[in-house]
Amino acid sequence: MAFHNVNIEEKLIAERTKWHGSKSIMQYAQDSIENQEHTGQFTLLNKLYIDKLESHKMYHIDTIQKICIDYRLRFLDRKYYKLDIPQEALLRIDQIELEHQTTLHSFKIIAPAKALKLKNADDPLLFVPIGNDYYYLIHKWGNNLNSFRKWLVLPFKNLGFLILFTAILSLLTTSLIPFRNYGNESYNTVKFITFLFIFKSYCAILLYYCFWKGKNFSSYNWNSEYYN
Repeated sequence: MAFHNVNIEEKLIAERTKWHGSKSIMQYAQDSIENQEHTGQFTLLNKLYIDKLESHKMYHIDTIQKICIDYRLRFLDRKYYKLDIPQEALLRIDQIELEHQTTLHSFKIIAPAKALKLKNADDPLLFVPIGNDYYYLIHKWGNNLNSFRKWLVLPFKNLGFLILFTAILSLLTTSLIPFRNYGNESYNTVKFITFLFIFKSYCAILLYYCFWKGKNFSSYNWNSEYYN
């Protein structure tokens, strides 16, 4: 069975469609301009012509936040990105600036935390704000994310998922112990007590790991400038 890597841009589009449906470019841009006329009008930030924008590249902050939390990614200012911006992205910026007769600013980028610290780039996406919590995708580059990433980072999504993960892991561990071989007729009670002991042990290990590594939940650090 073949597994395909995850394209974050496709996930953003799917999440946006889930909430907004197939709106037209003008409908998406409506929240980002000061009046009802679109021709010759600019977005509130990064003065881009509304009628020249591509609707599939416009994303609300809620959509970006949801995908960043699901895949444990960061959405930060470009200055925190420590790698080189590829030439094709720079050319794309020049092209947009020429087409819209403007100078782009306040760039934001989606990337894993390690790409903001180390030379290891996975699927970065470069955005600029256009007003009213909307962002315009300039360019995407790098490798797609591992298809299992969403599930691997799920326990760190929030406290509820961490507790659920620990409980499931404890149940699986408990189920591997051959209680019937001990000849104890009340093995269900013993099994339950063992589960509680294992659950407490896993909780202690995970808490120690989180404190030791300074880890935080994805729902809190998706737009944090701090490494953990």
